[in-house]
Order: sequence, then C-alpha cells, then structure tokens
Amino acid sequence: MTSSNFQASIDTPVMHELVINGIRQVYHIAGEGPICLVHAGGPGFHWGYMRMPLLEKSMTVIYLEAVGTGNSDNLPDGDYTMPKYAYFAHKVAEHIGAQQPFFLGHSHGGFVGLQYALDFPDELGGLILYSSAPCMNQDLGMEQVQQLENFIQRWADLPEAQDAKQAWMDMITGKAQDREAILKVLGRLMPAFFGNYWKLTEGIDEWQASMDFSVDPNRKPYMWDVRATLETIQTRTLILVGEYDFNCGPRWAKEMDEKIPASQLVMFEQGGHLNHVEMPQEFVKAVIDFVSQASK
Repeated sequence: MTSSNFQASIDTPVMHELVINGIRQVYHIAGEGPICLVHAGGPGFHWGYMRMPLLEKSMTVIYLEAVGTGNSDNLPDGDYTMPKYAYFAHKVAEHIGAQQPFFLGHSHGGFVGLQYALDFPDELGGLILYSSAPCMNQDLGMEQVQQLENFIQRWADLPEAQDAKQAWMDMITGKAQDREAILKVLGRLMPAFFGNYWKLTEGIDEWQASMDFSVDPNRKPYMWDVRATLETIQTRTLILVGEYDFNCGPRWAKEMDEKIPASQLVMFEQGGHLNHVEMPQEFVKAVIDFVSQASK
C-alpha cells in the first residue's frame, strides 16, 4: 500500500448545508458522475474517515455529516432513531435534486441505508451496505465479542491485540464517554478494525490522526432490528464485507444477502472493517462495477 491511497484528490470537498425542520444538516460534495450519498458509521464518527478519492473519479460523492455529528446540529430531544437518520439523508437527496441516487453506508451508516430503502422504497438507484448488519442489539454485540476473540487468536503473539479487546470492553461498558476518551480508546482498538493492521504503511498515521468523533450527552439509548423485513427491500443492493471484520462481519453479510431479493455479496479476503482504506482499489472496483450494472 502506498501513500497515494490515502491522499486527497486535487479537488477538496465543498461544504454545504440546509436546515431541515430547524436542524442544520451539513454535507460535502466531491467528484463527478452518478450521485452517491455516503453515510459514515458510529453513530458519531466524522465523515472524513470515509473520504474516497478513488471513488470521486467516477461518482459525485455526497459525504453526509449525520445529525449529532461534526458541523451538523444535535437533535434537541436526543432521539436519534434510524428513521430519523434516513429522513435527513433523504432530505439532502431531495435538496440537491438527486434522481435515483446511490447510498453507501458504512457500519451504522449501513443501518441507515437499510432504513432508507425501507422508508423510501422507490427513491434509490442502488444500496451499498459496507461492513454493516441488519440489527443493532444484543445479538450484534455478542457476535462482536466472539469475533474479537478470533482476532486475538490470529494475533496471539502481539500485545496490541490483547489491548484492543480491553479497549472494546472499555468502550461498551461506558468507561469512555467524552470525545477525548473515546478517541484514545479508538486508537487502541484500531488494529482490530483491519485484516492486517501491521501491513498498513505510508499514510495510515495521517489518516488515523484525522479521525474524529462527536458525542451528544443527550443521546437516548436505541435498539433496532429489521431482519424480519429484509425480504421486502426491492432496491438493488451490494453487500461488502471483510473476511476478518469483527464489528459487522460475514455472518450478517450472508444473512442480508440471503434475505434481500436483488442483492449481491462481495467478500474481501483477509479484509477487515475498513476495506476502503486497507484495499482501496479492490473496494472501489466493486462499487463501480455494481453502479455500472445497476445503471443499465
């Protein structure tokens, strides 16, 4: 991997905003070609870690700053439900006049994408579920712990692997609650997000240092599960997953592929949760191939 995989394109994404029901919604536009809304994960991760200069060469990429994140406003009631995230994304698409846009959601952003396809069934030209899952509940949490154990077994001789598991426990047990503490925990957890963190070379430090996170202390707890309704999604869907993704791994990708009628699954061998960083050429090729097929 070379540093060029992490470098920004010549054109810097241009920031825009609109007000939706009194809430400021910010988004950034870069590239040219078919429109693709990109929703980052978390909830709380800033959009920048999802920057994909290679994709911008073929698509107009709309990087969303989800409500409660970055420059967008917090929701006054702290009620961040998946339908609300989908609604705000849909309003951005409406505002820019996008006809049949694509939606690429990473991790929690994929949850939003599924909800978007359910709530606005005729609006998307294609749905791209990237390292995602059809639920956000105890089932997902139990699978994450199991896959972390597998990660530790693969890298048993590295102390960073053991610390990554402890970092995850610190995260889910609430020991890290403010932005600074969460970013420190994420730094310790970072090896688990990749198929082979220790093979990443030039540019990864800069990329990792740019990662940011927002915390709304008023955010209400929220559980979500759409496994029973996946069969009703008629939108063409691409499911992308890394073989070693501990966070939203192959179990969920295979279930979504089995249940969503017009879906296809691409698994990145030895990939993790962040394949657009770890293997950007292969990642973008999979997206562009899907977009080309869906646009015919």
